[in-house]
Amino acid sequence: MDTLLDQALQAARALPQAAQDDIARVVLRLAGADAEPPVTLSPEERAAIAASREAAARGDFAAEEQVRAIWAKHGL
Repeated sequence: MDTLLDQALQAARALPQAAQDDIARVVLRLAGADAEPPVTLSPEERAAIAASREAAARGDFAAEEQVRAIWAKHGL
């Protein structure tokens, strides 16, 4: 029986090369096998993340129609 990783790799191989490269970078990062240094966040980025976490803790999420409107605005 194939392992879950084997199944994921098989599915990834069916994707375009650019998507395969993106997936490979993520796997390497998660496995700690990449040479990329950690990303340093700016104070503004840290504040935005903190605000998002606080909103999530309050259960303050966008409504379905708000999400669809944003997607439509960006052609998604």
